[in-house]
Amino acid sequence: MTDLTSAISRYWDDAAPAFDAEPDHGLRAPHTRAAWARLLERWAPSAPADVLDVGCGTGSLSLLLAGAGHRVTGVDVAPRMIEQARAKLGAAGLAGRFLVGDAATPPTGDASFDMVLARHLVWTLPDPEEALRTWVGRLRPGGRLVLIEGRWREAGSVDTAYVPGAEALPWNGGIGADDLAAALRPLVADLRTEPLSGQADLWGGPVTDERYALIAHVP
Repeated sequence: MTDLTSAISRYWDDAAPAFDAEPDHGLRAPHTRAAWARLLERWAPSAPADVLDVGCGTGSLSLLLAGAGHRVTGVDVAPRMIEQARAKLGAAGLAGRFLVGDAATPPTGDASFDMVLARHLVWTLPDPEEALRTWVGRLRPGGRLVLIEGRWREAGSVDTAYVPGAEALPWNGGIGADDLAAALRPLVADLRTEPLSGQADLWGGPVTDERYALIAHVP
């Protein structure tokens, strides 16, 4: 790992104990959990499908996907996030495979998937465009890539980098839908954007920044 990657790993590992306190992380409120479940049902292939959840965190979306009958593999750089994901699915009596590793290059060997999912991840990556190529390469023919992303800081605001050196990350603070679509479009057969900012149930309340999903398919 580079020094920056190690710092990012430590940051998220330290954040793990309190991570699920955020409404859209833990999905503890029934209406928030139900809102995400409805979206995933619409975006995912018919169950059972093989789904790779990159940057899975504590496994909240993995839990919903497994509950819908999918075979889920989750990857996260933070060991304590993975511990919580395993515990979460175990407590629910659901199967899931969770691996500690770099979400940009998931340690899944030659396995391929029907769907690759990433939520709130690309802004943390040193080379997000290479990660997009890697994720597309893990898809089976006809598979889909679902990216749930946004711009997390208002334009012109002054922010302190969340880890030293993070200001050098290409998409630090998030990326707008048009720019992410432009980066992804050469890699896929088709894609569409769904705005999510106006759906307060997803976030635990109203938000003012840009949030969206890109759903792309490979031939």
